[in-house]
Amino acid sequence: MEASQALDAAQQAGDTGRSMCALPPEPKPGGFALTARQKEAQALLAAGATHILLRGGARAAKTFLIVRTIVIRALKAPGSRHAILRFRFNHVRASIVNDTFPKVMKLCFPGVGYRVDKQDWFARFDDGSEIWFAGLDEKERTEKILGMEFATVFLNECSQIPYESRQIAITRLSQKVMQTDGRQLPIRGYYDENPPSKAHWSYKLFIKGVDPETDQPITNPERYATMQMNPADNAENLPQETLDELQNLPGRLRKRFWEGEFGEVVANALFPAEVLDRWRVMRGELPEMRRIVIGVDPSGTGKAETVQEAERKATGICVVGLGNDGVAYVLEDLTMTAPPSVWAGVVASTYDRLEADRVVGEINFGGAMVEDVIRTAKPSIAFRMVRASRGKHKRAEPFSALFDQGKIRIVGHMRKLEDELESFSSDGYMGAGSPNRGDSLFWSLAELFPALTAEKRRPQSNWVPQVVVGGRTGWMC
Repeated sequence: MEASQALDAAQQAGDTGRSMCALPPEPKPGGFALTARQKEAQALLAAGATHILLRGGARAAKTFLIVRTIVIRALKAPGSRHAILRFRFNHVRASIVNDTFPKVMKLCFPGVGYRVDKQDWFARFDDGSEIWFAGLDEKERTEKILGMEFATVFLNECSQIPYESRQIAITRLSQKVMQTDGRQLPIRGYYDENPPSKAHWSYKLFIKGVDPETDQPITNPERYATMQMNPADNAENLPQETLDELQNLPGRLRKRFWEGEFGEVVANALFPAEVLDRWRVMRGELPEMRRIVIGVDPSGTGKAETVQEAERKATGICVVGLGNDGVAYVLEDLTMTAPPSVWAGVVASTYDRLEADRVVGEINFGGAMVEDVIRTAKPSIAFRMVRASRGKHKRAEPFSALFDQGKIRIVGHMRKLEDELESFSSDGYMGAGSPNRGDSLFWSLAELFPALTAEKRRPQSNWVPQVVVGGRTGWMC
């Protein structure tokens, strides 16, 4: 159910939700103030639906609004308990505990007392209410959290969370607690995300209104509501440079992070957006690298006449490290459109800066030129030439399962590289132009995981299979 429908239903029922989650008084001039769209979202969060998804582009303040609403609920119902969950605990600690939550408290509730327990990771208010923070990737903490009852469960960045995990989490929406006005605080499930593809459970549940597992219409659809919020709705709180950067993203990424739309389903996708999101890491979480490889996919020659042509002729440069934990980390995407002497210099300087172990470069399109220009930039570099013997999607396929299992993870956000990865399917590459970034990544990964890409030779033999039937032998006797 869209926001307008949910609010209309609440008004017809004579309840806009203010009694259950009232907004604080308007701040004085110069203090915190919601934008017009954010006020609509706040009203939806306080309305009658049980499960509410705020979806849309980046930097639209979706998470901020939901955390703010949870604090309001906690203060209205002394002794209430609320959970903010994300797929990985390191992410909820970095983005919520250390950033959004203290920001919400400072801007919206400057006089409210609370403390954060950094052993069990929860915030306790002076009225006894608690907000617990957890990741679904830590078994012991998850079991501890899911052993409690909550009045609110917030699945932050739910595009990263598997549907099975969501189903388990909402079973804990069961705390019966009273508000200061003597009425019961209704249970709420909150969700936010930058929309992934239409194959994701959030699209099926909140947009199509069907059960993600059976595709049958959900019962009680009035309990589900969603609203789209985009960067433009938060423009007065964002630098113009941020808005420009999001607005100028390439097609698929612009649709997701600026327009806030669900992407079309790539049939048999090898690297779905939700998988890339799920295992994303930040630089502070990295283990020590035991091997670092730089992959180079050479471009063509000639002057590019358009942005699209320039991108097609870019030289792919991706850096991947193999950690002591056995996980491969995509460290940097240095892809560029530049003369060979320039990109070779970047490869050489990166090799020194990261103390890399090897550079691998494709021979097919650039011939021996790749090695020549790189050795000109750094004669002593450890270099290995590789040759493409299979199609692009065939080179990508061996690494799909490793991404899915979290054995390959992207460090930070590499949006152009991710756009290419999301366009790979088992039927071929569905994106525009040539996936220079993706190809250079696969060369790096092939060097780190040689067993996955080794050519399998079939033994030559004149042997003909024999079938034994009733004691006789022969071809299909």
